[in-house]
Parts: sequence; structure tokens; C-alpha cells
Amino acid sequence: MTKDQIKERIAELKHDYIRIQEDIEKMESTGGSIANAERQLQAIEDELKLLHQM
Repeated sequence: MTKDQIKERIAELKHDYIRIQEDIEKMESTGGSIANAERQLQAIEDELKLLHQM
């Protein structure tokens, strides 16, 4: 991956992370299960760590 590709991917992941956080807030307010969303956040965090090491 080039530096530009890495930067693009990081931006995409940050956008997804924010979207999922908002979804979690909505699910919590309605009593929905957030387990899947939390797993998605963890996967994004893990990928971001890898990308920052590149």
C-alpha cells in the first residue's frame, strides 16, 4: 500500500467508526443489542493500529 492509500483507508475507517458509534448510541437508547457493533469497532481499531505501523 502506498502512503496515500493508507491515508485513504484510515479516513474511511474513521468515518465508519463514527457511524458505528452513533448506531450504538441509538441502539442503547432503544434497548437493542450492541455486541455486534462493538465487535465492528474492535476490528476497526485493530486495522487502524496495523495501518499506523506501516
